[in-house]
Amino acid sequence: MKIQEQSNFSLEKIISNEDISFSELRDLSNICLSDFLIKSSYNKKKIFYKNNITYSPKVFIPLTFLCRDVCHYCTFAKTPKKVVSPYLSIEEVVSIAKEGETNGCYEALFTLGDKPELRYKAARDWLKSNGFKTTNEYLGACAKAVLEKTSLIPHLNSGCLTADEIKQLKPLCGSMGLMVESLSTKLTEKGQPHHGSPDKDPIFRMKTLEETGRQKVPFTTGILIGIGENRLDRLESIYEIGKLHKKYNHIQEVIIQNFKPKPNTLMANAIEPSFDELIWTIAMARLILPGDISIQVPPNLNSKNIESLTVSGLNDFGGISPVTKDYVNPEAPWPEIKRLSDIALISNQSLRARSTLYPKYFSKLDLFSTPQIASKLLRITDSQSLIRSDDWKSGVSQNIPLYNDHVFKTNIKKSIHDVEKNPSLENIQELLEASNRDFQYIVNYANEKKFEIFGNDISFVVNRNINYTNICSYKCNFCAFSKGRGHDDLRGKPYNISHDEIARRTIEAIERGATEVCLQGGIHPKYTGQTYLDILKTIRSVSNSVHIHAFSPLEIDHGRKTLNISLKEFLQDLKNAGLNSLPGTAAEILHDEIRSKICPDKLTSDQWIEIIKVAHEIGLPTTSTMMFGHIENMSHISHHLLILHNLQLNTNGLTEFVPLPFVADEAPIFRRGLARPGPTFKESILVHSVARILFSGNLNNIQGSWVKMGLAGLKYLLTAGINDIGGVLMNESITRSAGASFGQELYLDEVLKIIDELGLNLIQRNTLYQPLQNDINELIKCQNIPLLPINNEYHQPKKMNIL
Repeated sequence: MKIQEQSNFSLEKIISNEDISFSELRDLSNICLSDFLIKSSYNKKKIFYKNNITYSPKVFIPLTFLCRDVCHYCTFAKTPKKVVSPYLSIEEVVSIAKEGETNGCYEALFTLGDKPELRYKAARDWLKSNGFKTTNEYLGACAKAVLEKTSLIPHLNSGCLTADEIKQLKPLCGSMGLMVESLSTKLTEKGQPHHGSPDKDPIFRMKTLEETGRQKVPFTTGILIGIGENRLDRLESIYEIGKLHKKYNHIQEVIIQNFKPKPNTLMANAIEPSFDELIWTIAMARLILPGDISIQVPPNLNSKNIESLTVSGLNDFGGISPVTKDYVNPEAPWPEIKRLSDIALISNQSLRARSTLYPKYFSKLDLFSTPQIASKLLRITDSQSLIRSDDWKSGVSQNIPLYNDHVFKTNIKKSIHDVEKNPSLENIQELLEASNRDFQYIVNYANEKKFEIFGNDISFVVNRNINYTNICSYKCNFCAFSKGRGHDDLRGKPYNISHDEIARRTIEAIERGATEVCLQGGIHPKYTGQTYLDILKTIRSVSNSVHIHAFSPLEIDHGRKTLNISLKEFLQDLKNAGLNSLPGTAAEILHDEIRSKICPDKLTSDQWIEIIKVAHEIGLPTTSTMMFGHIENMSHISHHLLILHNLQLNTNGLTEFVPLPFVADEAPIFRRGLARPGPTFKESILVHSVARILFSGNLNNIQGSWVKMGLAGLKYLLTAGINDIGGVLMNESITRSAGASFGQELYLDEVLKIIDELGLNLIQRNTLYQPLQNDINELIKCQNIPLLPINNEYHQPKKMNIL
């Protein structure tokens, strides 16, 4: 076989994601740069990273400029005579980190010379006088100070490390890094750039890479091109990095960095590699390496060619600092973020900020991180494990972010059409992860779909929430509502109200215009199925007409088990006793990977679906819900939405879909540092808008939760596809228990102001979405009737007074 044919054969293998042998690298080194090669690289990037290009907002902390190595191209390393102090003090380190924190940074990038104490007495003396034996021991102390005194997460570029040093440093950082630069031993020979630099021995560097793999440290490495290596040398380095990753799955990213000659170095007159050479290397790295390894290229070293870089196969621009310069390449200023974002948009890509930990590791934080670091990471990231796009908090924020994404051009239209005609996990997820102009187009389109079905009408129901007990035998990690019997908690005492109190609240609700009472509670260990039947009898003793919307699928399951009857029998008994519909709560996320973590003893997804199906079979309609913004990602949300879509196609028994943004503040899982602080505002909007697009013609009623979104958020949702604002509630307590500022009651006069401002029409409905002709002004008057104080006393279930 001719050389070119053999090379093309090897290229076809890596394009097809087939493994290649080390010997085939020589064939690949003969491949010429071509549009086909670049396109193949870019296509692979799109498969793994879609339309995102990331960067890390960081602050650069040069802990020490001293280094025992003498790389011929380096201007970072200095001698003791040329520095004010051998090391930054801990106070200086923290000061730099705090300045970065103030300016929107999330990463503290520590860069330092290799083991200067082995070369310089000044370094040894400074360390000794400050109580440290080695530079890396001091690095650990500095990283710890940054962790304790700021919100930043350290990334440690600490050179070659021993196993013990890695073990000591892992708990103090989000990730570590060490550039391989080149595994070519010829570069260590006399006259070559790494001669006289013991830490540049390829064997030592690969030992560090391997040991960090063994210890599950998320790691950054990379190669430096144009320092005397050839193409085959580069491919061999890339290949060996890939081999280690396949073994340990710890390589976050590979940096492809082009050499830039610098004055006053031994390589000042060396010729830098051409841009074509850089692009060729990026493409080969993308195709040879496993797709889950990010490819990073420094934009400040290629400021004139950024547009070409964005379609070359890279997916990351690395750390960019609004505070500190690039101390390794001080001659190359950071590009403006807006410029990078605008250039990314040319190819319909989005520039997104990330943390020091790449998204793929967030599902494995127990392996690749520590509880302290993981908690910090979860607080700053969204469902894609990227930096949150806003500071909005569900249930708490009074104001909403402002977006200026104008729709000039978008490629999301085909995906919208696919979701409407043939929904799949992939195309639903694509819409849910939209940003920039795609986000705005989806929101506008969803609102148009709402208008086609409902015109300007926006509906609501007058109802009252009655939570009969907050005692629960289940241990859902997200729940701040349920209490134990034996102690007070942050949100009040345990209660189990009397039937007299249930009846009183029902009568009071009807007097204030309610057409529905909504009843749910914890799973009290002394409740039986008869308890739920008795609650219905209590309400029916005071009203035959009020709609009873009650009992979550979890309560249904508990009730029928205690009576030892079938699901269908129990639901029929409830219906006969006066139950009109079921809330589709306890769904959380219908994906058992998530349920096993947030509610491990609760219903499985299949059990929840089965209860809803049987309810529909016997003529009990249900709502549907989804609680999101905790530990799930958009793939899990897509899964949930598709389940509801298919369920409705089969039963047509769902009356509405209600997205419920997670309210985090008092939730145990968040307080323990194991969940995100709820969804971002953009994510919350997208879930509603995508639901409108997916469910239109099938499940038409999309409700916005005012207790989660607040009035400002509700106003935005009214332009994003919802047609309903839910119930006035009168006594909402579950969301307030989780730390929400909103709740208790939705005042219709305040809603009318928003409705009028948007040119919409507010109409009253009943629970089943049948319109009612009541005068809204009369309902507003009813809301002026004061509610009597609720009596949340604890009554033993077996001693409850049944009317």
